[in-house]
Amino acid sequence: MCGENGSRTDAYVSEIYSRQTYIKTYQANFHPVLSENFWRDVPFNLTFYPRNMKNERGRKQGKRFQGEMDYRNSDSPPRCGICRMPGYNRKNCINPGPSNV
Repeated sequence: MCGENGSRTDAYVSEIYSRQTYIKTYQANFHPVLSENFWRDVPFNLTFYPRNMKNERGRKQGKRFQGEMDYRNSDSPPRCGICRMPGYNRKNCINPGPSNV
């Protein structure tokens, strides 16, 4: 698009994304961390509490706000998901209809 109308790309793209900036960022040498034998002692205790870290099972509960459409009228009995008849659910449906197998 910029080549079609003759404008320069550096007018639209920041200097941060240039090749020169990328090279400057990674030209420094990275040194590996030495083993714990070379670490300095600290004047405080480092404490780790694994009991605070829970690995909960299952899918996490959603944080959606409930609206008035999300609440079922307590006067009406549950309905079947297949035939929509009141009084039972799809597990106990007495009118299963044609099989989709």
